[in-house]
Amino acid sequence: MNASYELARPDRVTVGTVGPVGERVFLLQVREGRQLVTMKLEKQQVAALSAYLGRLLRGLERPAELPTGSELELEPFDEPDFVVGTIGVTYDNDTDRVMLVADEVDTSEPEEPEGPEGSSTRMAMTREQAAALAIKGTELVESGRPPCPLCGYPLDARGHVCPRTNGNSPPLT
Repeated sequence: MNASYELARPDRVTVGTVGPVGERVFLLQVREGRQLVTMKLEKQQVAALSAYLGRLLRGLERPAELPTGSELELEPFDEPDFVVGTIGVTYDNDTDRVMLVADEVDTSEPEEPEGPEGSSTRMAMTREQAAALAIKGTELVESGRPPCPLCGYPLDARGHVCPRTNGNSPPLT
C-alpha cells in the first residue's frame, strides 16, 4: 500500500536499529500525535544523513536542549512502513524547521515507467530534533563493525572477501 505521510510538527524523530551487529536493520522513526511512521534505511543512508544534518546545523543558530535517553528509543512497531530509497533535506528559514523528505525505493519494473508512486514521508523537524538525530545516527554507525581498510566494506568475524584483493588474501588489519 502506497501512503504519503505529512508530519508538520513531529513530537519525536529518532533513528535506531534492531538485530545484532552485522545483521542490524536501521530504522528512521517519527511520531506526530497518534501517527507513527517507521522507515527502513541502509547503514550508509544513516551515515550520510547524519553527516549532512551536522554540516547543515553548523551554519544555524545553536539548538536549545536536545532530546535524550528514552526520547530517542524506537517505539514498538510491527513492520516498517516502507524502505527508503531517496532522502532530501533542506532548511526552511521561515518556519525554523529542517525539512526531510524520504521516498520509498522504486521497485517498479522498467517497462512500467507510469507505475504507481511509492510511499513517502515529509516532516518538519526542529533544529533540536535534527541535531539529536545526527548525533544518534553517527553513534549507531560507528558502533558497528569496523570498515575494511582496503575496500571500506564492513569486516566480519566470519571472514571477509575483499573485492580489492579479488578474494585472494585477507585484508591487513
